[in-house]
Parts: sequence; C-alpha cells; structure tokens
Amino acid sequence: MIRWFEHRQVYKPNRKLVAHGGELGRPVEDAWIQTSDGKRLHGWFFPTDQHSRLARQVLLLCHGNAGNIGHRLHFVQAWLELGVNVLVFDYRGYGRSEGKVGEEGTYLDAQAALGWLRQKGFAPEDIIVLGKSLGGGVASELALREAFGALILQSTFTSIPDIGAELYPWLPVRRIHRIKYDTVNRLPKIKMPVLIAHSRSDDLIGFHHAEKNFKAATGDKRMLEIAGNHVSVIEDGRKDYLAGLEKFLEEKM
Repeated sequence: MIRWFEHRQVYKPNRKLVAHGGELGRPVEDAWIQTSDGKRLHGWFFPTDQHSRLARQVLLLCHGNAGNIGHRLHFVQAWLELGVNVLVFDYRGYGRSEGKVGEEGTYLDAQAALGWLRQKGFAPEDIIVLGKSLGGGVASELALREAFGALILQSTFTSIPDIGAELYPWLPVRRIHRIKYDTVNRLPKIKMPVLIAHSRSDDLIGFHHAEKNFKAATGDKRMLEIAGNHVSVIEDGRKDYLAGLEKFLEEKM
C-alpha cells in the first residue's frame, strides 16, 4: 500500500491527448522514439524558422508528473517565439507512449529522446534540456548520462524525499521512499551550464528548493527568478520569463 501511494503521488499520467500539436498553426512532426528497453514513445517535434538566430538550437522538454504533452502547448508556443526548435515527448505510460512509468524508465525515455534529436542531425552542444517540476529530476540524471549543451531546471525540487517530507509531514517519507530523483546531489557532478528558473510564488515547490539546487551546482550556473505559481508562469510572467531564457540560449550559441 505504501509503494502504491508513493507511485500515485509522484506520477499522474493521462492517456488522453487533450490537444494536438497542429493546433498551434506551426509545422509539427509526430516523433516516434524507441527506447533501449524496447518501449515506443510518442512526441511532437516543432521546427523553427531556419532564418532564426537560434535555428541551430533545440529545446528538449522533460515535463512534469501530470497529464501529457497535450497539456504543454502553451509552453511550446512561447518557446517557439524564441526561434528555437522544440521537442516534447511523453514518458512511458503517458499519452500515446507505451509501457508503465517508473523512475529508471523515465531516465531511459529521456536518453531515447536525446538520441532521436542526434539522429535528426542536432549536435550535442546545440541541445538544451529543460526539466520542469518532476522533469527536473529526469533532466539532471540525463546530464550525468549524456552530453548536451546546457541544462535548465524550471520549478523543480531538490529530491523526492525532500518535497515528499514537506507535502506529507505526518508520513516517514525519508525512511520509506523508493523513488529518489535526487537532483541536489547530482548537481555538483554536472559539468555543463545550468540555469535554475523558479518563482518565489510557487505554491507547490518552494523557492528554497531552487536556492539549494543553485548552491549545489558548480561551474557555469545562473538563477532566473520567474513569476506566477507552479503552473501559471506563462500567464503571469511571460515577457520576463522568455527574456531570461533568450539571454541564456544566446550565450550558448
């Protein structure tokens, strides 16, 4: 029962796509991605205008724990305004992706999505991985397993035991947890540029998680304070959010 409860709190997949990438009115390609353990994942690849200053770069999204890629189109639309290519994909068990979600599975899924972009012709140094919320835990592990240009941790936690102990203080989370996503202890080992984006108004994952992650990171690291609660970044602070991302991406050119 404890394992079931933990899994249900960490992962909230939705199989039904509430929207389609074509609704943005931009070119879009269905991406079918094969993992190393034989799962077939689904995603959408959005190419940018080839005359854009950032046309060589691609943003790879590792999304949060709920819904599927159909719930992320407002973010995709904003990122496309920057002039970068965008790949969003669903972890196993989400949307049209095969399998059942689990921690190691999400790591394999992210590796497969990165491999898909390499096969597409993107150089590793031009791939920027953005992990949002739970996706930050996925993206930080990807940064240890694979080489790419830069890591963005947006609205993410230090680790599952840390955030779990805050959300469920009456449970012995630190003693019984199995799922880790231990970003804070990975960051000292990550050697690529890191941008940590977080809002002081985040109503799910407190700003102190961003501060601890930033302190743990070494080398080339930046902090971007964004606006809004955990899910309203685009609605409440679009201009400053995009300006901060654009500056970071331009420095990686």
